[in-house]
Amino acid sequence: MNLGDEMQRVFRRISKSGNIALLLLWHVLHLILSVLYIIREIFYAVESYLITNGYVKTYTNLNLDRVKYLGLVVDSDEARKTSQVIELLEWLSAIGVKKVCLYDREGVLKKSKEVFVERFGSAELPNENSKTIPLLSKKRMDFEFVSITDGKEAVAKAANLLFKKYYVDADSEKPFFTETYLTEALRTLEPDPDLLLIYGPARCLLGFPAWRIRYTEMVHMGPLKYKKYGLILKAIHRFTKVKQNFGS
Repeated sequence: MNLGDEMQRVFRRISKSGNIALLLLWHVLHLILSVLYIIREIFYAVESYLITNGYVKTYTNLNLDRVKYLGLVVDSDEARKTSQVIELLEWLSAIGVKKVCLYDREGVLKKSKEVFVERFGSAELPNENSKTIPLLSKKRMDFEFVSITDGKEAVAKAANLLFKKYYVDADSEKPFFTETYLTEALRTLEPDPDLLLIYGPARCLLGFPAWRIRYTEMVHMGPLKYKKYGLILKAIHRFTKVKQNFGS
């Protein structure tokens, strides 16, 4: 349940109680939060405009060597708006991202796989009617499509890989499998995204496989319909400046 649904549930409880003071307090708090939200969105819009148009020089040169694999988590309801997802991918393509993992819980994006692959499978220039992006022309992108149901399939593949590695040969040592064995097998089959951009109303992973984000940086970008090109540049730039320490 997202914050909006929770607030509506609280409001219904207060309305049923008939307490005028609580109802008045609710409206005051709701007004304050609404104003703060509007101020935040205005700030993000201005910031994105300045970054997009090159007024903030910090984000003009990105070190994309660290973003070899970028993940996009999209709320399934918003994933049905294919034009919004395509525009987002056009921005990432213009930036220079080459490999993308597309995830939504219900597999909506997977059903539109052919549309994305066909559109970004060649080095065409962006449509003249699309929004102007002051960077590069569109480049070829490789995709992986993931949904919540892929988790069981991935575990089955990992188990089969371990079986072939340790049990097919009758003379080999038969280890006692631990979580470490399975995790390493899963990582062999499915690489971790370097950076995960989450588009949805709630600040959560929406069911994205937990074993694929051990070293992944995650950024909540808000609802897909409010996506901003400049904030994507900012998120990628911040990630390239983060120092990651890996344990032994």
